[in-house]
Amino acid sequence: MANRFAQFPILKHLVRWLILIIPVSVTIGSIVALFLWLLHQATGLRFQYPWLLFLLPLAGIAIHLIYKTIGRSSEKGNNLIIDEIHEPGGGIPGWMAPVILVCTVITHLFGGSAGREGTAVQIGGSIAQIFGKLLRLNADDTKIILTSGVAAGFGAVFGTPLAGTIFAAEVLSVGRIQYTSLLPCLFAAIIGDATVTAWGIHHTTYHIGVTAGVQELIPGYISPAFSLLIKVVPAAIAFGLAACLFSVMVHTLRNLFLKLIRTSWLIPVAGGLIIILLTFITGSTDYLGLGVDPQYAGSVTISSSFKAGGADTWSWLWKTVYTTITLSSGFKGGEVTPLFYIGATLGNTLSGILDAPAGLFAALGFIAVFAGATNTPLACTIMGVELFGSEYMHLFAAACFIAYFFSGHSGIYSSQKIAVPKIFGEWFSLESSLSESNKRRNNFLQRRLTFYRFLFRKKRK
Repeated sequence: MANRFAQFPILKHLVRWLILIIPVSVTIGSIVALFLWLLHQATGLRFQYPWLLFLLPLAGIAIHLIYKTIGRSSEKGNNLIIDEIHEPGGGIPGWMAPVILVCTVITHLFGGSAGREGTAVQIGGSIAQIFGKLLRLNADDTKIILTSGVAAGFGAVFGTPLAGTIFAAEVLSVGRIQYTSLLPCLFAAIIGDATVTAWGIHHTTYHIGVTAGVQELIPGYISPAFSLLIKVVPAAIAFGLAACLFSVMVHTLRNLFLKLIRTSWLIPVAGGLIIILLTFITGSTDYLGLGVDPQYAGSVTISSSFKAGGADTWSWLWKTVYTTITLSSGFKGGEVTPLFYIGATLGNTLSGILDAPAGLFAALGFIAVFAGATNTPLACTIMGVELFGSEYMHLFAAACFIAYFFSGHSGIYSSQKIAVPKIFGEWFSLESSLSESNKRRNNFLQRRLTFYRFLFRKKRK
């Protein structure tokens, strides 16, 4: 009898969360709208006054001091939010939202190569935590409101509410989606995105434009859909390897900076000087900032990658180098928009090698490199549909899931828990974080290497 009327408490639960989520999402959407407007203004000023790039080392010192004095406990960024969702208790500081917003704008104003997703997610998590404390939510409800804050921030900053919903549930653990908070996340992402639109902020639109000519890709008995899939597979493997390279470089360079430079405020100075030097070496400003807006970007942008010849052969690698140096040396911002740039330009390059449509492969790279670096293939598949339409949805899914597997157990979020390993091995422990598993793997490989060295020496004797 009780089960017959279970819908009533369920309805009460959903109505309660809708009421709770509306003010949270409107607040997050409004702050994200302000952030996007400030980012656009900062990018415009940087192109109006190119000499601002030479002040990047000083900007790095300013960011370092802000985090040392005000935002010390929020230094972990997105990983802090993921940790708090897994195990509530430590708390997310209320200062996280304004601190990350200001520091990201500073990074972009002076030419750092960073994104905006990390900032939006941290804004979402910080605002959600404030509301959670005001409403005195318990531990389970705190997890839901924090996850919803992530969905609202992500959906608002990219204009992809459905992808934001799945991303918030999928990003917490590798190989598992948290269904508990899906509906509150959906409410939050839709309201957050609608709020940004209500403030008059518009997102960049992308067009594949490859419908014509696809039928003639491989003439004969092979269907056009299958002929495209044959070419997508090696490209998706490359996207996964590019995602792995990005993740490994971010963590490796961060450790290298800490090891080589003992004085902490000199690390962003060194990073800023390297970015300036690289800009002189390449002779291009293409790899500074977001690389999104054609009005305020160099010759190679994400938009240009959707046209044949719209990217240089090594654009994706240069962007990888620029962004990993920027973020690992202490500058603030997200990783996702640079990953979009890396994927789109790599897809453009591979389209020439594989004789495939440039627009389609740029779109595949756009979402697949992101999928591999964040371990969120389903969210990225849905993002592909929201951004580019459903015509090539099967190819979006193939590219994202192949890239996900070939990126290995790496990722830009070291606090992600491994729920289902991509491969099984002695170093994997379920529910351990990526950072813990990678340390275990390195120890395992080190023991194997020591053992083989011992055998080799024994044979020589």
